Amino acid sequence: MSLDFQQVHEQVRKLGDNAIIREQRLKSLRQKAQDLLKEHAQDLDGLCDRIELVVKNYDSTLRCALPVSENLDAYFPLPPLPGKATILAADGSQINPDRHEPVEYCLINFGAIRMHYGEPDTPQPIIESKLLYGDQLYTTTGTLTEAALALTRDLNERTLLAQIAINTPVPVITFTDGQMELYGARIGEEQTLAEFQKSLEAYIKVLSDLNTHQVITAGYIDKPGADLVVRLLEIADASESDLADIHRIRQLRGVRDVDLFYTMLQPGDRSSVFALQSKSTAYYKDELALHFFYLNVGREGHPWLSRVEVPAWVAGNREMLDNLHAVLVHQCRMMGSRPYPYLLHRAHEAAVVSLQEKEQVTQMIALELRKRGVIVGEQSYKQAAKDSAARTRY
Repeated sequence: MSLDFQQVHEQVRKLGDNAIIREQRLKSLRQKAQDLLKEHAQDLDGLCDRIELVVKNYDSTLRCALPVSENLDAYFPLPPLPGKATILAADGSQINPDRHEPVEYCLINFGAIRMHYGEPDTPQPIIESKLLYGDQLYTTTGTLTEAALALTRDLNERTLLAQIAINTPVPVITFTDGQMELYGARIGEEQTLAEFQKSLEAYIKVLSDLNTHQVITAGYIDKPGADLVVRLLEIADASESDLADIHRIRQLRGVRDVDLFYTMLQPGDRSSVFALQSKSTAYYKDELALHFFYLNVGREGHPWLSRVEVPAWVAGNREMLDNLHAVLVHQCRMMGSRPYPYLLHRAHEAAVVSLQEKEQVTQMIALELRKRGVIVGEQSYKQAAKDSAARTRY
């Protein structure tokens, strides 16, 4: 037995005692946030001016929502599906380098799925695998990290999607799992500026190509925990004297955006569109500027909210926005009582690498090296002991 359940049980009991107090406090804060949303719902220009003031004078790293053209408490019912459209989704997975294995390597696997609305064909999978070995496991700053590999995966995943999309007649709708911001933008300490800049420039080129070909593209975030709109409301509610210290003032801490929209959005509804205020805004300009909205993909009596990120060329085009809205809700309803875009699920199935497949790749590499007369190492004894113990456990 590896857990002291007596210790854990006592801590769980205390957790339960504190949870009641915390829930009562959060209930009050959620109500305050909803009141602030209604109070400032139409003050779009005033809110934008206040955010600009904070960013310019007090907190250049501020991350929050920005109103665009729709009232904060606006909601939009489910539009009809487009008559014809090509839908594309992509996902990726990776095998990270592991010094405890007989050979060190990386493998990135990308899966894309294509289907056509209005046509009776079945979804078509497209799979690409990329193996990294030897000198490819190093960057100019050292060994390739998991974070750097994830950045490479995200970039290649979206590049693959764009290559398919721009060679497909419009209307084309593409989506990936997660945020549209390139993840490396928030982990720059793990890469040199030059390395990240190279990846970022390639990604901006991908977005620019999608814009040129008028592809509807989005990032889908399931069960979002962000407080971007809540942060906007905190700043709206702060006094002038508090603005100088706004980075520490969190009067609505613990409230999430979904707490604002759960009761407001009926099944199939979307919220108003917000722009993203972030330090990364400098990278995503004009038609590439990132926006988002919340979408209730659940059913009556069981709401389920997702956040959908889109670039400006989609956010500013009502027909594109409606087509994306309708397709995402339809895709989620295809999954039944656990709504999630069907094609993203299929893309994940195509991209995921199982433990058995990883072992087969490792054996393939080891066999090839031995055939060439290259010495292959052994699995570390630490890992061997772990594997042996795992086989004896239930």
